[in-house]
Amino acid sequence: MLISILVALLVAALLSWWFSSSRGRWLVLDIPNERSLHTTPVPRAGGIAILAGVVAGFLASLVLMEETFPAPAVFFSILVLAIVSLIDDYGEVGIVVRLLAQAGVALVLLFALGLVDGNLLVSTILLLFLVWMINLYNFMDGMDGFAGGMGCIGFTTFALIAWQNGATELALICAITAAANCGFLLFNFPPARIFMGDTGSTLLGLLAGCVILYSHDSVLVPLWLGILVFSPFFVDATVTLTRRILHLEVFWKPHKKHYYQRVVQYGWGHGRTVLCEYVLMLACGNSVIIGVGLPVTGQWLIIGGWVFIYLLLMVAIQVAEKRKDRRNEIIRSPP
Repeated sequence: MLISILVALLVAALLSWWFSSSRGRWLVLDIPNERSLHTTPVPRAGGIAILAGVVAGFLASLVLMEETFPAPAVFFSILVLAIVSLIDDYGEVGIVVRLLAQAGVALVLLFALGLVDGNLLVSTILLLFLVWMINLYNFMDGMDGFAGGMGCIGFTTFALIAWQNGATELALICAITAAANCGFLLFNFPPARIFMGDTGSTLLGLLAGCVILYSHDSVLVPLWLGILVFSPFFVDATVTLTRRILHLEVFWKPHKKHYYQRVVQYGWGHGRTVLCEYVLMLACGNSVIIGVGLPVTGQWLIIGGWVFIYLLLMVAIQVAEKRKDRRNEIIRSPP
């Protein structure tokens, strides 16, 4: 098991190093646009490194997997999603084609993991949830060290819970994914030398969604606590998208309205903001580790507490922005 984790870490780290070096910069560069928080072109082939690390770790651990593990379906799904996302990194894939590919991949995995039953409504909701997880991870990949850190902490949380409950196979998959993220993060922490691009963010979103649903189906982590693990992404992306739709904005276009982007623009910068996000992620992960051992009432008390915390944080960011705007107006106004 340890060998598989080390393989994932080393493969992702070595490829991230190579892609971020002068020899690997020919692949594809992330040119700053109106959504970007960076100001200089940065290679965005890190997703290939994460994908290679995950696949290498999976292959090294196949002997430890049960015969029932749907390895062909998993490899096929992540490969198809990676190809579509890689094409999008190099050029541009239309939103309809992207969504159809994501839905197809999500459907294959739902069947392969045995998460689809005869209830059409429930199956549709699960499908939409997976597609949303793929896209929200992509939306949130806009700050140095952010998506990689969420991958390290989020999947490690699930790995620990699965290991404690004897779900060795799930623990191994999550640990391999976390290790690949850590290898990439060595070169993505602020100031980033490489980005993961759509290839990495969509892969992690798909795996995160599958782990959340599978853990709930296996009675390891209830759905509401599983979402809490990735809530620093889930809440920001969902609230921001809802607000943009209500304001009749073209919500799929690039923007800088996510809360983490607003904090960076407020003046905190990438390093300080991402470290605070790590604290938030660790707090969420620890809450879930504690929560799985509590009755449902206790779990929902934890959820209620986090709803209050997130509301408080959103209000605090908005108040801070308004105060900054007022100060700027005073500075600009003539004496």
